[in-house]
Amino acid sequence: MPRCHARSFAVSLLASPFMATVPAVPTAPLTAFSALATLTTFAALPSAAHAQAARPVPIPPQTLRGEMLFGMPPEVKLNDQATRLSPATRIRGQSNTLVMSATLSGQTWKVNYTLDPYTGLVQDVWLLTADEAARRWPTTREEATTWSFDPISQSWSKP
Repeated sequence: MPRCHARSFAVSLLASPFMATVPAVPTAPLTAFSALATLTTFAALPSAAHAQAARPVPIPPQTLRGEMLFGMPPEVKLNDQATRLSPATRIRGQSNTLVMSATLSGQTWKVNYTLDPYTGLVQDVWLLTADEAARRWPTTREEATTWSFDPISQSWSKP
């Protein structure tokens, strides 16, 4: 027995505040000007989608840079050293979405990562885009303590 009837759902959807923001369907026939306006609006969509492709949440400055070869989970090679992913590892893709480690088996990535301070296992991983990988980032804790970080430009500079 359904608890939500389709008709009552449709009525509540139409009465919702969301529907108040949806523009009405035009009843006039399309003119050359309106067709051109519609075409230019849709032509601008791919560039807007590309603008949103940047990482929505910046990578924290506590991370270190390295190269990671993903093996059979939880095995990885971090900077040519065999290590493991912790059971609670979060791997974020290039658009900050979560990625499962099994889908990365056999792949090598430039990454930013954090280690669990108690176990030494890899805790967080960010797969870097080409632009992010080109930026200067510390690879050791010593570099991170001596370099300075600019949170606005998300970049590091040597003293």
